[in-house]
Amino acid sequence: MIERTQVAIVGAGPAGLMLSHLLDLAGVRSVVFETRDRAYVEARVRAGVLEHGAAELLRASGAGARMDREGLVHRGIYLHFAGARHHIDFDELTGRTILVYGQQEVVKDLIAGRLEAGGDVRFEAEVAAVDARLGEIRYLQDQQERFVQADLVGACDGSHGVGRRALEGVSVYEHVHPHSWLGILARTPPASEELIYAYHDHGFALHSMRSPEISRLYLQVSQDEDLAGWPEERIWEELRIRLGEPSLPQGEILDVGITPMRSVVVEPMQTARMFVAGDAAHILPPTGAKGMNLALADVAVLSVAMVEWFRSGSTAALERYSQDCANRVWRAQRFSSFMTSLLHRDAEGDPFEHRLRLANLAYTVGSRAAAASLAENYVGAATDGVVFDPSLFNGVAR
Repeated sequence: MIERTQVAIVGAGPAGLMLSHLLDLAGVRSVVFETRDRAYVEARVRAGVLEHGAAELLRASGAGARMDREGLVHRGIYLHFAGARHHIDFDELTGRTILVYGQQEVVKDLIAGRLEAGGDVRFEAEVAAVDARLGEIRYLQDQQERFVQADLVGACDGSHGVGRRALEGVSVYEHVHPHSWLGILARTPPASEELIYAYHDHGFALHSMRSPEISRLYLQVSQDEDLAGWPEERIWEELRIRLGEPSLPQGEILDVGITPMRSVVVEPMQTARMFVAGDAAHILPPTGAKGMNLALADVAVLSVAMVEWFRSGSTAALERYSQDCANRVWRAQRFSSFMTSLLHRDAEGDPFEHRLRLANLAYTVGSRAAAASLAENYVGAATDGVVFDPSLFNGVAR
């Protein structure tokens, strides 16, 4: 037997769950397939910064209630270099702010909302293959092979997922950065009310937070770094030095890992009946805080195109999905690469490049125009925001 649905969605991350949520508001049926179990998905530590537009999308679509209660509104960030700290005031420069709210919290909210609304989210359901032309999904669950036939497929299953592999005739643009990030989640109060981006002779460091009790911290390490070379004492010592926080309290480390830095864009983001979104379509260095925001923007565009097709039969919006996303994707890549280049010490320790970075940082904090450019890109340009129009999601699609 082959089960039928209107949209099959591979991956229960922010992109897949938000796509299912938006389609449900329009009366479009979907099934979400996730290889891992619910506990694992809800515990995955990922990004934690929501752009103004992403927060508005969650709020306007009815998925932002807990975010508004528990999220931390930030007016800006700090740049720390040459022993001094400088504030970039996003609110004053752009009239917009960011919201610190962990990706896993967004995922929890969307899962709860989908299940409460009677949504079909299937955990421990491993998609083995996608036929992009037929819209057929072959998956394994409870040790049985099963099939689902869909009118359309949304592949939101990451850069190594079956969705990416099923794309045909695409171009892949990739750059591997010469360093990695050591990421630490620790039970310690944040040392600052806002994020600190630090450039130091030893390399980059970032101080972020997830709540008033939990901090998220990062250190630049070499591309081939071994986690065994970073005992807790060394981690805290380097954080204190690079962040200029000699009294940073040492808390319980809840999670630690090393993430390679790379930039990837796949174009076009579609093949026949299948459309990719989020990490399946693009990977960004986390320095610019764009990954989750770009994933949510992708599916906001994709959901409108899918709803239009189900309602009118018009394929126009589906056909231009990748084109409609391209400018936003490449702007995000440009900004993420800019921030990465600005704040990371090169492995060779070239003194000329070091002085250039210091000059660029000094210009950024000393020029209102340069600070405003950074602020606009960080919070998301006004033209980047995907406006949620309830009228587009009101009523039942065919």
